[in-house]
Amino acid sequence: MTTAPAIRLSTLTKSFGSVHAVDGVNLDVAPGEFFSMLGPSGSGKTTVLRLIAGFEKPTSGTIELFGDDVTAKAPFDRDVNTVFQDYALFPHMNVRDNVAYGLRVRGMGKKERNERADAALETVRLAGLGDRKPSQLSGGQRQRVALARATVVQPKVLLLDEPLGALDLKLREQMQVELKEIQRSLGITFIFVTHDQEEALTLSDRIAVFSEGRIVQLGTPREIYEAPSNSFVADFVGTANVFTGDIARAVVGKAGAFSIRPERMDVKSGAKAGANSASGSVVETIYVGSNTRVVVDLDAGQRVNVIVSNDENPNADKLRGQKVVVTWSATDVVTLSA
Repeated sequence: MTTAPAIRLSTLTKSFGSVHAVDGVNLDVAPGEFFSMLGPSGSGKTTVLRLIAGFEKPTSGTIELFGDDVTAKAPFDRDVNTVFQDYALFPHMNVRDNVAYGLRVRGMGKKERNERADAALETVRLAGLGDRKPSQLSGGQRQRVALARATVVQPKVLLLDEPLGALDLKLREQMQVELKEIQRSLGITFIFVTHDQEEALTLSDRIAVFSEGRIVQLGTPREIYEAPSNSFVADFVGTANVFTGDIARAVVGKAGAFSIRPERMDVKSGAKAGANSASGSVVETIYVGSNTRVVVDLDAGQRVNVIVSNDENPNADKLRGQKVVVTWSATDVVTLSA
């Protein structure tokens, strides 16, 4: 017997006046999957999340939760819960009561709901902090309280709307690891909305890349990064050198649209350009710890970024102003669709 998807979206659309915020999205999310919806602001990803939650009604299309059509159901009738960027904690309640709030609304007795709340706090590594107020916690701790509150009611699907966006970089990186560990321990489906490409690549089993209300690529993090489907994905997810038109003919040697990741390139001084290479001048070098970003204006008329290892090329930061040859392997050239 085939298991129904945790979430199935069928030709889902949402219009606000003449603006098509979501334009015919079809998507299956598997049970237990950590699934990310990635895209720039206004791409439709957050609207899709709100449609799944029931905060918005679709213009057309259907939403199924484990085979049950929930398109017309109110948010409280859907077995999902949402974690927001701003935590949405009650400042007058202690941490335990915040976590137990959903259980209280459902009529659970105080003893049982406090036990469940303490267990949820232990899962998110906040054991012993139940009596504190949210104001006494750090930003990362408050986000974990919000996560415990959302999961204590044991939803089938957890929706996360840019939950790490308010945290500083170091704490955000730490929370990425913890969030993935928590998802694995709970075993429930996470649907995660972000505009942060690194966040999506780090956390996800699969990613849907959104642009203008549509999914433009769906795949694993490796597929999205190493085999982008078009120039938008190549440029949005990470950094890519994209070649089109006459420059593609001059650099790659054939017509079409192509991308090469900066870390797949190298720079050589005193060499001559041949196959899978192009000559140019270094206009800037940027030291970034273990690597140096070398910015090269190719003679063909395009600027490219090259990431070189400082272990392999310790003098890369001294190349500014020099003529170089940028090289790459033919297998690292990705052909892009229109």
